[in-house]
Formats: sequence, C-alpha cells, structure tokens
Amino acid sequence: MPGSKLTLSADKEVIERAEKLAERQRRRVSAMFSRSLMATTRGRPSPDAQGPITRQATGLIRIPTNKRDQRLLEEALARFSGAGRPCHEPDANLTEF
Repeated sequence: MPGSKLTLSADKEVIERAEKLAERQRRRVSAMFSRSLMATTRGRPSPDAQGPITRQATGLIRIPTNKRDQRLLEEALARFSGAGRPCHEPDANLTEF
C-alpha cells in the first residue's frame, strides 16, 4: 500500500546512522521508521484514553465551583479525621488565588 510522504529533520549523524542501518538490513529508512513506530506504539492506549477505574468514577461526585481547592481539601481532611472543623486555621500569609 503506498504511503503518504513525510519529511523529517534530524542531525546529520542520525541520518547517516539510519542510512547505514537501512543498508545493512536491506530496507528503506522510511520502512525502518514505520516499523519502529508501529512496534513502539503497539498496544498502548492513546494519551487521552481514560482507564477503567476513571471511567467508572466519572460523575460520582460534584465539586463545588465556588470554593477554593485549599478549602475543599481542608473540609475533606476534617471529615476524614472525624473533626467537625478544619485541621488548622488558614495561614494569613497564604496568597489568595
């Protein structure tokens, strides 16, 4: 199957090594590149793919949009520790986001 043309840039040394390797293997550099890329990416999920646990957990909680992350964390830690209040008072020196 004829492929589409792709132009790549590389250091001269890299190109020379690729050409020598292709010659030893009696292949074209483009065929080596294609084969290498297919072997490298075979069986790997796309970077945007979610894992099964993430897919199952999606939508289980609603995060309030009117609270800062620090406040959400403090409330979660307070609930986890069994306290009815945050674990510590907010530091006055913290910068508001």
